Amino acid sequence: MSSLSVGRALRRGLCAGAVGALVLTGFGSGAAFAVGTAQGDELAIRAPRDTVITAAPEGGAAQYRSLAIGLTHYDHETTVTDGRLTVDVSGLAGVAEVAWPDNCAPDETGTVAVCDMGDVPNRYSPQVQLKVRATAEAGAGAQGAIEYSAEATGGPDGTLVAPGGSTRTFVTVASGADLGVSAPQDVTGVAPGSSLTVPFSVTNTGNETAHGFKVSLWATYGLDVATRYPQCTSTGPGNGGFTHVTCSFDTDVPPGATVELPEPLRLAVTGHALYERFEYGVQPADDTVVDLDSSDNNRTWHINADNTADFSVKGTKVSGAAGDTVTTAFRFVNNGPAWAGDVTSGDPLVAIDFYLPEGTTATSVPRTCRTTSAPGDVPGAVHYACTLPTWTTPDLDVGFPFELRVDRVVPDATGRVVARPYSGGTSLAFDPDVTNNSAEVVVNPSV
Repeated sequence: MSSLSVGRALRRGLCAGAVGALVLTGFGSGAAFAVGTAQGDELAIRAPRDTVITAAPEGGAAQYRSLAIGLTHYDHETTVTDGRLTVDVSGLAGVAEVAWPDNCAPDETGTVAVCDMGDVPNRYSPQVQLKVRATAEAGAGAQGAIEYSAEATGGPDGTLVAPGGSTRTFVTVASGADLGVSAPQDVTGVAPGSSLTVPFSVTNTGNETAHGFKVSLWATYGLDVATRYPQCTSTGPGNGGFTHVTCSFDTDVPPGATVELPEPLRLAVTGHALYERFEYGVQPADDTVVDLDSSDNNRTWHINADNTADFSVKGTKVSGAAGDTVTTAFRFVNNGPAWAGDVTSGDPLVAIDFYLPEGTTATSVPRTCRTTSAPGDVPGAVHYACTLPTWTTPDLDVGFPFELRVDRVVPDATGRVVARPYSGGTSLAFDPDVTNNSAEVVVNPSV
């Protein structure tokens, strides 16, 4: 790496510890999109909007902070190659110095570099790790900015261009504690009944001591927090199936130090575990102290268990004369052993389609059901889609009482009930038995 002192002060409010440090441009109003994007393809620069760096200690050098930057494009049907990111750090003069990675070539002034990004993916991945640290003379409150532009080969016109100056990272020098926890690797195929150790340690990358810290833990329904610390309190599982644990430790964390919890934090993977999510975070114990950079304060660990959940639906049979109103209450049952829920989006995993029997009209409908249509529907047939709670426990048994008016008597008038994935498709990977995913609602059966 080559290193250069650069920068220019900008007028911008102090953003120490702001949640905005977590947000990548391109996911919000700060995105840099390609010009001339016929057929819908766009080039976007993904870079932090804000970052906080610590002031240098007297007579010493400040610590570097790494900025992850990448390019993406949106058309999955096209290939985009030869991504070139231009990074202009002239806006950091007197504020910060930059260490360029090997895939960036700075010009003779050292203030502008072109970085080789290679093939441009559809999903974000960091292709440049830019390191930034405060200059010796920059005090707390000094501010500057990094500007980006980019182009790549591909798209309908042969070149995609992200307009220069439209994406920036604002850099603020500050002094204080900066706590963070390490990122975990997601795991799959975990056996129900086993246990896992959370890779939990707290590091202070700031320049001041953190006098104690608070920990927050959230575990989905299929996980139990097995380690119990006297410094913690627990609630749940509550709405959405989460168990919430809060802790307060009086351990000092000096600058540059890493500390562990009093004993390893372990999770029990229960017999009803399936798609699980464990979130954990840290912050200074004193609520009046602002953590310099919140981007590494909270982590999410996805844990997929090797388990199944047998979803089924049960139909019904009723009779009525013309003009009568009858109640048809088909049911959904989770036979377990696992619960199931979308722990990422919070959407239901399953929807239930109900196709009304011939000769009937629905006069009262459950509040979670609505009329809909789908490819393959018979013309004139009435089709309702019903949703379930966002988390489906092993003992869940839900009824859907429809009141149907018999407009005309049709012997063995048969409606269909089908459980299917909420997001589309016909089957669920965790459901081993699809034979009970459909049933019949029969009005005026002959037998």
